[in-house]
Amino acid sequence: MSSALFDEMRRRMEHFRRSEQKVARFVLRHPEDVIHMRIVDLATEAKVSEPTVVRFCRALGCNGFQDFKLKLAQMLATGSQFAQFSMNDSDSVAEFAHNIFDSTVGTLLSVRDRLDHAALGKAVNALAMANRVEFYGFGASGAVAFDAQHKFFRLQISTAAYSDPHMQNMSAVTLTPRDVVVAISQTGRTRALVASVRLARETGATVIGLCPSDSPLASEVTLPLYIDVQEDTEIYTPMSSRVAHLVIVDVLAVGVAKTRGPKLAEQLQSVKKSLVPLRYPDAGEDP
Repeated sequence: MSSALFDEMRRRMEHFRRSEQKVARFVLRHPEDVIHMRIVDLATEAKVSEPTVVRFCRALGCNGFQDFKLKLAQMLATGSQFAQFSMNDSDSVAEFAHNIFDSTVGTLLSVRDRLDHAALGKAVNALAMANRVEFYGFGASGAVAFDAQHKFFRLQISTAAYSDPHMQNMSAVTLTPRDVVVAISQTGRTRALVASVRLARETGATVIGLCPSDSPLASEVTLPLYIDVQEDTEIYTPMSSRVAHLVIVDVLAVGVAKTRGPKLAEQLQSVKKSLVPLRYPDAGEDP
């Protein structure tokens, strides 16, 4: 049993009745406690009626409360309990901090286990052979694009990052078949980004997409790297998909560095040495 039960709860959260949402949030915060509870205990803790708990379980495809607890226990036994995040205004700093870390760890494990390694290898090869690499993204994905540019410019590749639609379009029409675009989107549904990707494809450039599967962007790119993260609908929920995008960028950068071989390793060492005069020495080192 994977984290699918938690994912389903999060996906259905806004469609549950208000009373069922109370049950879902309690389960997401206290899964280990729930597997030892009676139905009356969960109803009391969630401040709902017992029939509400039964409706909640059946909405998730379970035959009843006992079946739900069995599936929950199976999931916890596989170590998938990290994939939850839900918060009430009454939660303490310690509680919501713990939940945010668990949610992010769960997201990373889920994305890691679903990665298409063949597609990842093709993306690494395309980037390693590229004459020019451009990173496109908006909002939080724009921040990931600029982080990616910071990592890749040290790999002796001509790079740029754009989070403005006008700049993306101008960049796209100047590309060549030897160039690569990395389009980053948490939703894959940003119209301006899809339009820029189409322009880049028309020039013959390779477009790598970090985006959800079954999204408009995924159908437009040359090499999709699917990052399917069910973001919660609650306003406090951190965008953990952003962290997953950053990790995938790290994987691509390491892959390119390894592909380019020893000479690049020497260049990276030179870059590292160039930063030494800008830093205070560690304790015990000569100034």
